[in-house]
Amino acid sequence: MTMSPDVPAVTTPDSQLPTRVSAPAGRALMPFLGIINFAIVSAGLGFSAVLLPNQLTLLDADNKVSNLALVTSVSILSAVIVQPLVGALSDRTRSRWGRRLPWMLAGGLLMAAAFCGIGLLQSVALIVLLACVVQAGSATISAPLAALIADRYEIDRRGMASAFIGFGLNLGYAAGVIVASMLAFNLPLAYVAFGAGLTVLLIAFVLVARDRPNKDMAVEPFSLGSFLRSFWINPVKNPAFAWAFVARFLFILAFFIFQTYLFFIISDYLKLSLADTNSLIGLTGLASIVPAIIAGYITGALSDKLGRRKIFLYIASALAVAGYVVLIASPTVPALFLMTVFMGLGFGMYLASDSVVMTQVLPNLEGSAAKDLGILNLATLIGQSVAAIVAASAINLLGGYISMFFVAIGIAVLGALAVIPIRGVR
Repeated sequence: MTMSPDVPAVTTPDSQLPTRVSAPAGRALMPFLGIINFAIVSAGLGFSAVLLPNQLTLLDADNKVSNLALVTSVSILSAVIVQPLVGALSDRTRSRWGRRLPWMLAGGLLMAAAFCGIGLLQSVALIVLLACVVQAGSATISAPLAALIADRYEIDRRGMASAFIGFGLNLGYAAGVIVASMLAFNLPLAYVAFGAGLTVLLIAFVLVARDRPNKDMAVEPFSLGSFLRSFWINPVKNPAFAWAFVARFLFILAFFIFQTYLFFIISDYLKLSLADTNSLIGLTGLASIVPAIIAGYITGALSDKLGRRKIFLYIASALAVAGYVVLIASPTVPALFLMTVFMGLGFGMYLASDSVVMTQVLPNLEGSAAKDLGILNLATLIGQSVAAIVAASAINLLGGYISMFFVAIGIAVLGALAVIPIRGVR
């Protein structure tokens, strides 16, 4: 986490900013927040959870576990670099489309272009290279997108906006896995289909979410030194921000240990064939979607009504622990489906609450929201990257998949404990 003392954000000071510099959200924006998150996640998870493991298995079955960790961890590092950088640049962007949308469109086109090429590759090194482009494109969309809730919604509407985002994310997680498993027989076609779908939905989102022009909005003169120092946010002066980062990192790490290696959990831990694994992984997506959507919607509505977020984060962590315990106790297909339901409930609940918590711990809501949320979103990216390394290490060094499950349980418990010190959030 990049943090530094006493450095102001490199954007317009609060005293010169209006209460809301972006256009208020129209009716269509809230459902389209769900749609665009659906598009990003379905493409991303279809790639990482199904298409990439298939591709690496066909390329080198003996080294598939290590190669998946390599491709996943290295490629996500590109997003770790790009996301806060694009967030900060979008805060400074002045255009007839506002601060966020031009970056999102550019990121989507970059991601789609990489998808069109990666399915044709037969080299792990080249797959790593284009996977980095995929993740950089995804980060270029996600950094400005993360700021839209803070930009366009007042605090008492953010819970429902987050619920729509959670709806889209959870639907995307399921749809991405299902569609990818159906198209896995033809990897080039599958990749192109995801790239085309993402492009169409992103263009629709840009048209619906159009912001007011901000060419006349004041911006401080650019200074490279100040710009770089602005990525440092003092954890002592902003402890809620720091603990929110840690809590999100740990939960995402615990969840993605399961999600990233689900394909190999089915093929190696449950001992199913490649064809059966592709069929079953799609069904797990279906099993998770309904509980995730229900949990996200109910959590979003209740968290706004009660004004409480933490309790839902605790419950979400407990559900993740329960899921791992089930699969440890019974290495069977029915147990996998029960675990998937627990994970869906937990993830849907976590997303609906955590997204609001993130907006409540920002040091400078209007001046540097995208940059600060970009830093917070590094917790997601680093968690996903480290998940692949932790999972592969546990499998190869600690005795297999059961060891990996116990490690994930410990991480989920630590994630719940990290929520406790987040001040200013109930």
